[in-house]
Amino acid sequence: MNSDLVWFKSSHSGPDGGECVEIAWRKSSHSSGDGGECVEVAETTSAVLVRDSKDKSGPRLTFSPAAWQSFLAFARSV
Repeated sequence: MNSDLVWFKSSHSGPDGGECVEIAWRKSSHSSGDGGECVEVAETTSAVLVRDSKDKSGPRLTFSPAAWQSFLAFARSV
């Protein structure tokens, strides 16, 4: 992953700016630069979220931190 973070404000945040929840998304360093297959990841203390950067409001995958680490270890091994 690269270090470029894109902040996302939760749709559950109040309209006056109070009690906001934000998540930092970062684009995979393995994503193509031509607008093709792009994956973004956001990590919280209890979950790792994965989404298609071309469909930011679309579905997201949610992993536990342990499951995400297992996935990364497997992906690096192949």
